[in-house]
Amino acid sequence: MRTRLQPATFLAAILFALACVSSVFAGAPAAKKNASAAPVVQSSDADTMRIQGEQRFHANCGRCHAAPQKFPPRMMATVLRHMRVRATITAEDQRLILFYMTQ
Repeated sequence: MRTRLQPATFLAAILFALACVSSVFAGAPAAKKNASAAPVVQSSDADTMRIQGEQRFHANCGRCHAAPQKFPPRMMATVLRHMRVRATITAEDQRLILFYMTQ
């Protein structure tokens, strides 16, 4: 008989795996690290995106999760891709939540 992981345990396992993987690639060249950097946004647009991202985080993610510690954008993008499938988050919500979580 197979046992199922609780969602919190599953998320913790994903975050732990991502932390391990990121430490392996810590010595990667700077060009690779900057390739996933967030695009430059005007400050007024950034404020609007951050507010909308926070609202969408609380509406979609806040039901099950407290806001986690800050993670690098690359790692957070991977977590959001996994959670997008599980929580049926739209691409726009994913983009705004990623912006909020990485600012």
